[in-house]
Amino acid sequence: MNDQQPTPFPTLLARAELAIANEDWPQAARRWRDVVTVNPVNDAFWAKLAEARRKAGDDRGAIEAESEVYRLGNGYYRSHVAYRIATAHARLGELDDALTWLERAFDGGYQHLAGTRDDDDLAPLRDTPRFRELVGAIDRDRFSRDEGWQFDIRFAAHEIRRRAFAPFGVISEDAFNARVAAIESAVPTLTDHQVIVELLKLLRLLNDGHARVRPAEDRRDLRVVAPFECFLFEDGLFITATDQEHRDLLGARIQAIGGHAIPDVLAAFEPVMVRDNENGQWMKARIVDHLRQGSLLHALGLTPGPAAIPLTVCDLDGKQREVSVPTSGEDLAADAWIRFEDTRESPPPLYLRHRDMPFWFTHLREESTIYVQFNVVRNTPGETMGELGERLAKLAEQSGSTRFVLDMRWNGGGNTLEEWALLQRLIASPPINRPGAFFVIIGRNTFSAAQNGANFLSVHSEAILVGEPTGSSPSFIGETSYFELPWSRTIMNVSDLHWVGTWPGDERIWLPPTLYAPPTFAAYRENRDPAMEAILTWNDHFPVRGPWHRL
Repeated sequence: MNDQQPTPFPTLLARAELAIANEDWPQAARRWRDVVTVNPVNDAFWAKLAEARRKAGDDRGAIEAESEVYRLGNGYYRSHVAYRIATAHARLGELDDALTWLERAFDGGYQHLAGTRDDDDLAPLRDTPRFRELVGAIDRDRFSRDEGWQFDIRFAAHEIRRRAFAPFGVISEDAFNARVAAIESAVPTLTDHQVIVELLKLLRLLNDGHARVRPAEDRRDLRVVAPFECFLFEDGLFITATDQEHRDLLGARIQAIGGHAIPDVLAAFEPVMVRDNENGQWMKARIVDHLRQGSLLHALGLTPGPAAIPLTVCDLDGKQREVSVPTSGEDLAADAWIRFEDTRESPPPLYLRHRDMPFWFTHLREESTIYVQFNVVRNTPGETMGELGERLAKLAEQSGSTRFVLDMRWNGGGNTLEEWALLQRLIASPPINRPGAFFVIIGRNTFSAAQNGANFLSVHSEAILVGEPTGSSPSFIGETSYFELPWSRTIMNVSDLHWVGTWPGDERIWLPPTLYAPPTFAAYRENRDPAMEAILTWNDHFPVRGPWHRL
């Protein structure tokens, strides 16, 4: 009689994890087999078994385990599972099965074209027509200029269809295909940058603020930019930074570009400005970069050529004049430019001081306020987001400050998964997360992972939102995974994830502030920050929660 008791499941799991940590792959394969025998419904356990078998050299066993992962539906990474099955079949010499699973991976949105082309496991497939079509492997020299662009347009359309979360959410598939065919036909009459403009118009139909088209790295003629920066304030478009040669333009209001009034310039960009929705905030954030791009302005018919950008400006003293700012294809040393705020006698306000840092903070003792500027959602080499949260919580506990300000107005995103540890620690801190004491500054550049963070705080904390509306919607399509068009080597991005940051069905066009404090040039010129001014004057507290909490 066998009285031996079965090994408890937590013990099986711990032993299996230890075998992987020790990289003892044969033992790991045996132990994860024991795990899935007891619990066959968890796809993560089958994935561990597949990894162990693959690294132990058991491709047949890996295919069995990966097939179970695929059946159970491993979410966003299902296409990666199909890809691993394809490579296992290829290593076994089963090329038809390898190609079938590779097609399944690509139909599921697998994104890594360049890696697939160079994957040694798939080397036996490289000369097959279907493989070359899937990965866009071409002999560039056999194409004429027009044929090359036409191939790229078809390839881009194919990638949009298979990658985009909702490729036909704005127009039908038939209408989309008709537009693609029209661009192909027009190629002989278009300049290279006009072709890129047409690709931007396609992406504009996706409601995808992360979508991008960039000329190839070696096409400096299509990447020419002028050495100035501008910002679209509530009271106009103003130049906020320049190189040394054009410092006399600092603070000037741009009234026209190429003879076109600014409202007409904005209208010309309307069909090519990708965004999540029609709120206009992301266009405000992004267009200032485009207004420096000589080739793009020329392709839109706003300037006579790409070599210079003609501006009509009004100086700080009210004098109107015409200037022509030359463009360059060389990398511009923007860190050596002069910024308008640095020409003032007094130091710039906090929000303009360290925008190049992932984050920084200071204790404003006189105002009894901790100010944190949070500019990028990512862990730094010396500190994770969670560790930053611990530091901030300790400072709040020790300082006795009555306000905590998290400034996210410049935060364009990063890795959403890395920010939860920071935000949860702030929410868990009683000195920080108090009604009337916790403020979050948002704005047009609050986007992507930063949008997710602002969403989270708006629902799960006492935060009062301040500033202007966010650049994205609470629910948005977004992800970054660039790919290259085979002939022109143009770089594109199309998003395949739909983020729902507040509640299902939240279709607001933006996350709005409770304290509306939009940026104005008048305040900027005087070294003032309307958002912080609004926060520091919030001194009244009432016995019930107001509408600033949750709507």
